[in-house]
Amino acid sequence: MQVRHKISGGDFARAGNVASAVKKILRQLNIEHSVSKRIVIALYEGEVNVVAHAYSGVIEVDIDEEKIETKITDKGPGILDIEQAMEEGFSTATPQVREMGFGAGMGLANMKKNSDSMKISSIPGEGTIVELVTYLKPHA
Repeated sequence: MQVRHKISGGDFARAGNVASAVKKILRQLNIEHSVSKRIVIALYEGEVNVVAHAYSGVIEVDIDEEKIETKITDKGPGILDIEQAMEEGFSTATPQVREMGFGAGMGLANMKKNSDSMKISSIPGEGTIVELVTYLKPHA
């Protein structure tokens, strides 16, 4: 099963809608709660990152019997230093984004913690792609 959603940068009123929609699908598919929770947390963090930092984005979720793959592609400023961006607490969020309660610098770190694998590629001035894989059963 594949799910695809577009996201508008700056649309904080809808931030989290994709994660909620995927959560409902996972519940309907009887995905184990602990696995579903990890996926939804990672997805929410990615969705908020697009809303807070990019002009637009697309989230694609591919669900099969073994794993859930998520690809978050955005058009935006990109990430200058991925290693630094992965540090807990590091953020490039604007003061306005922080005033709304976002931009604490935990998004990428939480995405990594809540997935089994994470790959980030970014071109400054163009955008970022984050690819996540979460296995439905323990994976050796």
